[in-house]
Amino acid sequence: QVQLVESGGGLVQAGGSLRLSCAASGRTGSDYAMGWFRQVQGKERELVAAISGSGANTYYIDSVKGRFTISRDNAKNTVYLQMNSLKSEDTAVYSCAAVRQWYTGSYVTNPREYDYWGQGTQVTVSS
Repeated sequence: QVQLVESGGGLVQAGGSLRLSCAASGRTGSDYAMGWFRQVQGKERELVAAISGSGANTYYIDSVKGRFTISRDNAKNTVYLQMNSLKSEDTAVYSCAAVRQWYTGSYVTNPREYDYWGQGTQVTVSS
């Protein structure tokens, strides 16, 4: 069983930065691909970024490319989302998710394929 706990959310002005962390309990490491998702009330959850188990391969949605960076430290069982140049439209609840992968070089973009989810952390960007 994998448990995920996010931290690092908060209130920030437009143009500012935040770094989200997702700490995994239980043995995860490179066996699990990870993703960061966000959801605004009344809208569907959307993938923001994904990373392979090895950390070598990443994926971003177009709206965050060049502003957000996903990374991981497998020794610490932690995945990060560095968010720079934040915009009001980035306001959402951000959650991390994990899915076991046999190939450590693949990331997963379909939320239905993820098995474990954190509770989420609120990010609010004021304009």
